This record gives sequence, C-alpha cells and structure tokens, in this order.
Amino acid sequence: MASLKALKIRINSVKSTQKITKAMKMVAAAKLRRAQEAAEAGRPYAQRLESVVSRLAVKANSGAANAPLLLSGTGRDQVHLFVVATSDKGLAGAFNTNIARLARRRADELIAQGKTVRFYTIGKKGRAVLNRQYRDSIVHSEEPGDLGKLTFDSARGYADDLIRRFEAGEFDVAHLFYATFKSVLTQEPTEQQILPVQVPTAGAAGNDVDGGAVMEYEPDEESILADLLPRNVAIQLYRAMRENAASEQGSKMTAMDNATRNAGDLIKRLNIEYNRSRQAAITTELVEIISGAEAL
Repeated sequence: MASLKALKIRINSVKSTQKITKAMKMVAAAKLRRAQEAAEAGRPYAQRLESVVSRLAVKANSGAANAPLLLSGTGRDQVHLFVVATSDKGLAGAFNTNIARLARRRADELIAQGKTVRFYTIGKKGRAVLNRQYRDSIVHSEEPGDLGKLTFDSARGYADDLIRRFEAGEFDVAHLFYATFKSVLTQEPTEQQILPVQVPTAGAAGNDVDGGAVMEYEPDEESILADLLPRNVAIQLYRAMRENAASEQGSKMTAMDNATRNAGDLIKRLNIEYNRSRQAAITTELVEIISGAEAL
C-alpha cells in the first residue's frame, strides 16, 4: 500500500491535470464554434463548384478529344497518390488516427490489386502513423500548423504542387483523405478523388442540377474547364482543411471532457484509498499506545 505522502502527491498531481484538461476543453469549445461556422459556410461554394465542373466535364468529355489533362487523366490508374490531411497537434482523440487508418485500409486494398500507392501528407500526426508501415512511400510532407488559421493561399499552394506532380506524370490518380465534421461527437473519415476529376455519367442523379435547361457557354467548355479545374482542386483542399479544423476541435473537446471526468473518477478512488490508509495508520497507532499502556 502506498504511503500517505505518496498518495497526497498523486492526488494533487491528478487535480492539476484535471484543471489543465478542463481549460483545454473550454479553449476547444471556443475554437470549435468559429471552425464549425467556417466549415459550414464553405460547403455550399465547394459543392456548387464541384457540380458545375462535373456538368462541364460531361459536356467536354462527350465529344472532345482535347480535354484538359486534369479531366481526362493519364489514361492509367497504376500509381495512386494519397493526400492524407491531418493536424500537427495531438490530444484530439482518434481524429488523426481515423483518417490515417482509412488511408491505410484503402492503400492495402490497392496494393493487393497490384497498384502502387504513394503518400502526400499534410500534418505531422498523419505522417507519424503512416511512417510505421509506408515510410518509403511518403513522397512529400507538409506541416500546416494551426488548421484554424489556414488560408486559401495555403490550399492553393498545395493544389499547385499536386497539379505540377500530376502533369509531370508522378502519379495517375490522387485521393484526398480528411474528416467531415458532423457534430461534436461525430467526425467521419472521408475519401475523395480530386485528380483527375471524376466525371458522372450523363443523366446521373444529382448531375442535372440546372433542371434540364439548355445552357450556352462563352468561351467554350474546354476553355472554362481549363480555368476552373485547378481552382476546383484548391477549393476541395481548402474545404478539407476547414472540415479538419472543425473536426479537430470537436474531437479535442470530447477527448478533454472524457479526460476531465476520468481524472475526477481517479481522484475519488485515490481519496478513498488515502482515507483508508490514514484510518489504518491511526488504528495502528492507537493499538500501539494501548499495548504500551497495558504493558506498564
């Protein structure tokens, strides 16, 4: 049984930890509100741009042999690049691990099919997880810092780098992995193909967003696509960063709340053990005093 002094030191240590986790939960809650508003505000634009690009892609692909490379692709699907977006910081529950786990599971599936998988990590935590199994397959790593402070220029820089690598033939297909914010308790790991742009079949559900209206484009679809496709890659990356920012704070808030409650439970158990040890020490002293008195 631990001594009374050791128990007292441990109780004070756990109380200090509890104060820290409680403060971190409050900070995460304050950051979550702003991050959630930013993520929700960016979704309509990203979704609308994606639908416009998809609709234009259907028209351009229907009869054009000179479709942009970002749309037509390399004609192969042998080399896949996984863009794994996580955070640089921990203490966020399973937020980073869940994203990396989804990427690893998809990588294992493709490798089993004879494909080559490479990784482009945005965030130290995702890289740390992937390093254990795919160290030699990581071709580039970025450290975004505070996800809540990332700007569109940062996302555009990542997009420009990916497009340059794609045009240089370093990979055939790029997949983006991030966490979609659902609620404080739910952040869903998500996979999205960003290069080349996925073209839905004509008349597919959700593709006819213009209600069947006849639309004329000036200039032609190919010229518009050449301008919109790089922007779409940047926008999808920026949306992923915003979703990650909200998901990170939601997961951190939940993790710190659980840590605070666990610390409270541990303090209760330590106090019970302390009181029992103290009572045992008092009883022992009384027995010694009585025994000494009787001996006299």
